[in-house]
Amino acid sequence: MQTYNSLITKQKSFFRTDTTKDLAYRLEALQKLRIAIKNNEKKLMSALKGDLNKSEFDSYSTEIGIVLEELRFTIKHLRSWVKPKRVKTPITHIGSRSFIFSEPYGVTLIIAPWNYPFQLAIAPLIGAIAAGNCAVIKPSELTPKTSEVLGKLISDLFPEEYISVVQGGIETSQALLNEKFDYIFFTGSVPVGKVIMEAAAKNLTPVTLELGGKSPCIVHEDANIKLAAKRIAWGKFTNAGQTCIAPDYLYLHKKIKEQFLSEFKKATIELYGEKPLNNVHFTRIVSDKHFQRLCSFLDNGELFMGGDSNQENLMIEPTVVTDITWDDQIMQDEIFGPILPVLEYDVLSEVLEGIHRHPKPLSLYLFTENNNVQQEVVNSVSFGGGCINDTVYHFVSPYLPFGGVGNSGIGAYHGKGNFDTFSHQKSVLKQTTLFDIPFRYPNMKNGLNKIKLFLK
Repeated sequence: MQTYNSLITKQKSFFRTDTTKDLAYRLEALQKLRIAIKNNEKKLMSALKGDLNKSEFDSYSTEIGIVLEELRFTIKHLRSWVKPKRVKTPITHIGSRSFIFSEPYGVTLIIAPWNYPFQLAIAPLIGAIAAGNCAVIKPSELTPKTSEVLGKLISDLFPEEYISVVQGGIETSQALLNEKFDYIFFTGSVPVGKVIMEAAAKNLTPVTLELGGKSPCIVHEDANIKLAAKRIAWGKFTNAGQTCIAPDYLYLHKKIKEQFLSEFKKATIELYGEKPLNNVHFTRIVSDKHFQRLCSFLDNGELFMGGDSNQENLMIEPTVVTDITWDDQIMQDEIFGPILPVLEYDVLSEVLEGIHRHPKPLSLYLFTENNNVQQEVVNSVSFGGGCINDTVYHFVSPYLPFGGVGNSGIGAYHGKGNFDTFSHQKSVLKQTTLFDIPFRYPNMKNGLNKIKLFLK
């Protein structure tokens, strides 16, 4: 098996020069990256079209634009983020001052997935650079055109001892995981996330795991039905449902089920046309393996809309299946495709009980005008993040850290959260030498009584 020991050794040596810790160096690297992405916009769009049939609109709005905004926000705020933060000092430490320093971990590994192959490789890289680290990026082999453009872009910008892209499949990932990194950032499935964490544990390497799971979407009886239908259709079928935070299944209140499904069908046609398989801009499924897996779900429950597929083009049209229970095959794992199963409920407790019986989801979406219902769901269910009366939109806010909980992930990023993820918080106490506090020493007279006065 190939090893990457020499590359990691080079990066560790470069990191020890302290070059990457220099604020001007970090800002220059981020600016260079921003300009290069703008200059390579057409190449990236062409690659994403080739790999996933993404339209220019989708490529920009879900990949390139998000990354450019993350860069803009980071460059704007980095000077304040890197400053040591002075914090309070207790009376027992009189004469001293307390600080928290954000320091880089060192050499980081970023393993990116195929569903947003550019965005989910570059977004964590922004955090790694901002925090002052070196980085090795392993992009997905399932999107080779985008991975190739990404590799060329990075190699043209940065020396390999600073930032490097390593291409390859599972064997490459395994070889990289055999090396000793200072931090690992992984985006992908739960089973692979467990493999990553096991490998990291051998070296006690800290990790961020951005995983997935079955994210519920609840439409209560008092929801704005038409708007809910449009926002859910958009959130579910963007990127042909190959989004870790897409609504995975719908819980519809019985009173509004028929009305909602009617509006949902209209909204889907409005967004993707009467025949989505003929829509030149509809994203395809990434591989035949994933296509076959998704097709196996099409006979679950009752088909309400969609259901057609094109194996040659690896396309499945937006599909809704009803009369679904938790026992159906489609409800056993994350769907990760343009198929939406529908469950129904009478009272909210049925929904909460169903969600609680399963692993904590990455996202949750709730459509209701009732503040009490909103509060009950948010307080009762543990989930990574989500929206009330919208879907997916929380992901693009730099002020909201994004990440999972439990099975859906460990750690978070975006905005300052990205910088914090790739930084170790180092606590430092600066003590005075003008005087000394005697009561902490064991030879002081009545020392026990005096220390008890301070440490109550």
